[in-house]
Amino acid sequence: MSAESTPDPAIPDPGKSATGESTTDGPGHRGKGRRRRPRAKRRKALLVAAWSAAGIVVLGGTGAGVLYFKLNGNLTSVDIDQALGADRPEKADNGSENILVLGSDTRSGGNKELGGGTDDGTARSDTAMIVHVYKGHKKASVVSVPRDTLIDRPDCTDTDGGEHPAAEGVMFNSAYSTGGAACAVKTVESLSGLRMDHYLEVDFTGFQNLIDDLGGVQVTTTEDIKDPDSHLDLAAGTHRLDGEQALGLVRTRHGVGDGSDLGRIQLQQAFVKALVDQVKDVGLLGNPKKLYDIADTATKTVTTDSDLGSVNSLMSFASGLKGIGPDNMHMVTMPVIYDPADANRVLVEKDKAQQVWTALKNDRPIPESATEGTATGEAKGVVNAGE
Repeated sequence: MSAESTPDPAIPDPGKSATGESTTDGPGHRGKGRRRRPRAKRRKALLVAAWSAAGIVVLGGTGAGVLYFKLNGNLTSVDIDQALGADRPEKADNGSENILVLGSDTRSGGNKELGGGTDDGTARSDTAMIVHVYKGHKKASVVSVPRDTLIDRPDCTDTDGGEHPAAEGVMFNSAYSTGGAACAVKTVESLSGLRMDHYLEVDFTGFQNLIDDLGGVQVTTTEDIKDPDSHLDLAAGTHRLDGEQALGLVRTRHGVGDGSDLGRIQLQQAFVKALVDQVKDVGLLGNPKKLYDIADTATKTVTTDSDLGSVNSLMSFASGLKGIGPDNMHMVTMPVIYDPADANRVLVEKDKAQQVWTALKNDRPIPESATEGTATGEAKGVVNAGE
C-alpha cells in the first residue's frame, strides 16, 4: 500500500529558482524499586524519525536531468519482501500504513569518529520506532521499541540469502546485527503481529549532517544535562542545537532520568517532535541551494526498502506524510517492565503491549491504559520543543 501521491515538482539547479532565475518478548515478572544506573558506557545513535528525514526530500521535488539522477544515485535500498517471502502478517485493508524506522550503531566509516563502540564490522539497531500512519495520512502514532528488551527472535533470512536460527531471551537490537534489515523487520512483525509496509534507516553521520543543513533545531531543557559519554553539556534553558549537540542529546542516557535506555527514548521522542515542528516551518522554497543541499544529504542518509528505492517513490511517500505535524503525532514506548533478574534489561508487558498492537491493527488511537503503570525512564518533560 503506497502513500497518497502528489504531482512531482521539478528540482531546481542549485543557484537557480524553480523558474530559472538566479538565486542560490520474553515472559517475566514486574521488578520493584528504582532501576539502578547501568555501568557500561555505551554510546548510541538516533534514527531521527527517518520518515521525517525522508519528508525533507519532498522539498527538493523530482524531475528530469542530472540533479534527479544524482539524488537517485544517493539512495541505498534493501529488498525486504524477497528476503521475508509470504510468511508475514497480512497487509492492512483500512488505508493505514506501518513503517519500521531504525537507526544503527555501526562504528564503521564516518561514524567511527563520532564516538563509542568498536569498529568490528557489526551494527545493532540502536533506535527502533514503529510509525503507524492512520487512514487519510493526517495523524500518526509512534511506538518506540527499547533496544534492551529481551525477546524471542524468530528464525530469519537476510537479504543475501543467509539463514539465521531462532533465539530465545535475546536483546531486541541483536536482530539487526544478526540478519540486518530483513531480520529486524521479521522480529518486529513477530513481536507486534503488524505488517511493516516500509523500512527506513539513518546513521550517525547522516543525522548530524542533516541537522546542520537545517540550521539546527531549537529545544528547551528544563534541567541541566551533562554527559561526558555523549559529549553533551547543556544548561537548563532554550538552545538551538547543531548536529553534534543534537546527536549528543539523542544518545545520552546517563545524564537524565534513571540512566536507562527508556529515559533516552523519552528524549528522542521530544527531539523528534521539535524536529518535525521545525521542518514544516523551514523556508526553503526561496533558497534552492539550501534546498538541494538538504535533499542531497537526506538521500545519502536514508536506506529504504526497495519499494521506496527511488527519489520518485520516496517523494510520493513523503508527500503523503507532510501534513502530519507534532500535534498530530502520539508517541509512546512499547509497554515494558524492568527485568528483576537484570536491571539493565526490560521485558515486554504482554497484556498492555497487546492493547497497543490491537489498536494499531484496527487503525485506532492507542488507549492511555496501555502505558499506565509501565516502566518509563523518568525523563519525560526534560526536553521540549523550543519556543
